[in-house]
Amino acid sequence: MIKTKMDKIEELLTRGVANIIPGRAELEKVLRSDKKLNIYLGVDPTAPRMHIGHGVNVRKLQQFVELGHHVTFLIGDFTTKVGDNSDKESERPILTDEQIEANWQTYKAQASKLLDFSKVSLRHNSEWLSKLGFADVIRFSQQYSLNDYLSREIMKKKLEAGVSIRLDEVFYPLMQGYDSYFMDTDLQVGAADQTFNMQAGRSLQKKLRNKESFVLVNHYLAGTDGRKMSKSWGNAIWLSDEPNEMYGKVMSIKDELIPEYFLLATKIEMPNEKDPMLLKKALAFQIVTELHSVREARQAQEYFEATFQQKQTPQDLVTVTVTGNNIIDILVETKLASSKSEAKRLIEQGGVRIDQKVVSSSSYLLTPNDSIINVGARKFVKVQI
Repeated sequence: MIKTKMDKIEELLTRGVANIIPGRAELEKVLRSDKKLNIYLGVDPTAPRMHIGHGVNVRKLQQFVELGHHVTFLIGDFTTKVGDNSDKESERPILTDEQIEANWQTYKAQASKLLDFSKVSLRHNSEWLSKLGFADVIRFSQQYSLNDYLSREIMKKKLEAGVSIRLDEVFYPLMQGYDSYFMDTDLQVGAADQTFNMQAGRSLQKKLRNKESFVLVNHYLAGTDGRKMSKSWGNAIWLSDEPNEMYGKVMSIKDELIPEYFLLATKIEMPNEKDPMLLKKALAFQIVTELHSVREARQAQEYFEATFQQKQTPQDLVTVTVTGNNIIDILVETKLASSKSEAKRLIEQGGVRIDQKVVSSSSYLLTPNDSIINVGARKFVKVQI
């Protein structure tokens, strides 16, 4: 029993972990003391979906749950109104209350694929941030230096390029720091771009409570094309993706990303297999199994092998009647592309076929004889003009 628990702590401290502040040895000592820690992960609902890159931090939270710690999944509904530009070169759009509300409504359902919410507190930081007065903001602001904020590399680049930094954005680290202070956090979990903000919480705990706390930073999971996983780049695998879509996206990742995906997006170790195709199949099967089920993973693999490897067309296609005949408009109307710009990009990359023939021009007009459109190996639709 003791050995199993030690193994869990060892895995928690190493698997996918990029940094631990102030240090791994200090945190390991506390974890092995059997002290129950207050731990949280904050997620700003800036979009309606979470991808498996977000899942890296959610998985780490679940590891703490399994060790019996007090875990909070925090919806940053108030911080979303400001927006954190730690990893952005341009201003983040300001969302309305209605947009924020609509976005976070689905977060629990998505995160529950990886996190046992029966053992987790779900909170919103509007509970306390909306109640702060201006005197409070001034008092907490005095604990920080503007020099530290502006000395960060991303902020230097913005200033040099003349990119606007809104004054309210400067308050974001303070707001996140107050989250940690209000909940009397022992440890914060997050990605590398959140290190500065998480340090703000650690600083408040130290200065105002004389309490040492920890920051656990996880590695990023790259998108399917090797860049940071992002909705705007079309390289994200979403927690809400259907099994066939999820399986196919995993099969599209670059070969060099396979070890990283096994490490950060599954519970298992990478098999001892040298064939990239077999490795990716094992990876795709495991990811779909963990986020859906074994049965759906088998069905997704059969679908992929039939439609991609054997180049068969799915037999259960529903016919969609479209209003026009321009390929760009049809791709958007049938949801094969999320926007006209994405539709053009897909065509330019040779990813759109009509009756198995590649569409080479974004001005292509469908004829009554055209029938099945597919994007990549996973998306098919039968159209009728």
